[in-house]
Amino acid sequence: MRRGIAATALVASLALAATACGGSDDSGDSADGPVTITWWDTSNATNEAPTYQALVKEFEAANKDVKVKYVNVQFDQAQNKFDTAAGSKGAPDVLRSEVGWTPAFAKKGFFLPLDGTEALAEQDKFKSNLIEQAKYEGKTYGVPIVTDTLALVYNKALFTKAGITEAPKSWDDLKKAAATIKDKTGVDGYWGSTQAYYAQSFLYGEGTDTVDVDAKKITVNSAAAKKAYGTWLGMFDGKGLHKADTTADAYAHIQDAFVNGKVAAIVQGPWEITNFYKGSAFTDKNNLGIATVPAGSTGKAGAPTGGHNLSVYAGSDAAHQKAALKFVKFMTSAKAQATVAQKNSTLPTRDDAYTAEVKADPGIAGYQTVLSAAQPRPALPEYSSLWGPLDTELPKIAGGKESLDKGLSTAETAIAKLVPDFSK
Repeated sequence: MRRGIAATALVASLALAATACGGSDDSGDSADGPVTITWWDTSNATNEAPTYQALVKEFEAANKDVKVKYVNVQFDQAQNKFDTAAGSKGAPDVLRSEVGWTPAFAKKGFFLPLDGTEALAEQDKFKSNLIEQAKYEGKTYGVPIVTDTLALVYNKALFTKAGITEAPKSWDDLKKAAATIKDKTGVDGYWGSTQAYYAQSFLYGEGTDTVDVDAKKITVNSAAAKKAYGTWLGMFDGKGLHKADTTADAYAHIQDAFVNGKVAAIVQGPWEITNFYKGSAFTDKNNLGIATVPAGSTGKAGAPTGGHNLSVYAGSDAAHQKAALKFVKFMTSAKAQATVAQKNSTLPTRDDAYTAEVKADPGIAGYQTVLSAAQPRPALPEYSSLWGPLDTELPKIAGGKESLDKGLSTAETAIAKLVPDFSK
């Protein structure tokens, strides 16, 4: 059920009639002055936010009737903050929403459907799979502003020194390559993550997932999933394979080792491109190799599609929604996305933003080639939360504190509580 206030605001906005009170802090508005909208930006405050702030100023200069109150909200707090604020005064008119949040907020009636609005006037320019991922029950609730996926990133110089001329196509190939790299260079060939998001590719490689949405069935403990996680577990044990790091700082440890040439390959996303270049191993940007995540026994390879959409709050009044839609169109335009890509080394969501200047960045050009293997998340409101139980169990399994069977069984029980209408 949608909350009454959100549903009422939604109907009113579609009729372009003013409601009594919007979600924006509009105290600065006047009858004949510009409309002030609030945007919660969840990008990295240091590396990415300045680019977006500059675009806000550019938008305001071109649209004197709209002012934008820019607020950078820490990503790991934004989902809960918006959930609390939505439906009451204080929620932003525009949210930079992680793609996994879209179905949950749409189900609650917090997001405005954007089909037929100015924000989606150029819908055919966006990658179709990203538009599909912004939908819930047939309606589109976000405009993709940046996308990402995981790839096998590797140190070309270390691979060449070991006599390896191409990126491994399967996990078995990667194990063999890691051993060779260790023998020839003394450096570990691969360091894997214990985080559930990074383990997702192993499930895709066996043709499965944590749940089967169509069948409404939990599959995290199925035979195919056990095989997938068995392969994942095997990538922590062997010559040239770094042992599992189950500490709270594991992400930073893995990243630091890779960018400084202490490990030859990891699986990582494009959000780290700028940080790759800061490491001693990639002062020459062309030393960064990027390839599709290795395939499983089925021959399938893929990684989850990530990224962010710009969504409009359904509880704002008509005037603020109109201004918000204009702002979203500007921020997701080809010109704006190309600017963001060049400044932040992130991936655009529309093909016409991949200009020659954008693709001159080898990191962006490399990640663009693996996007075709990215798998959109299903439109299940609870889907992103399903990684929570696995993030608890997988480190125990990788650290040898729990068996694979016990860990997956425990995760299955926890997931069943999140999707109670799914069968095991």
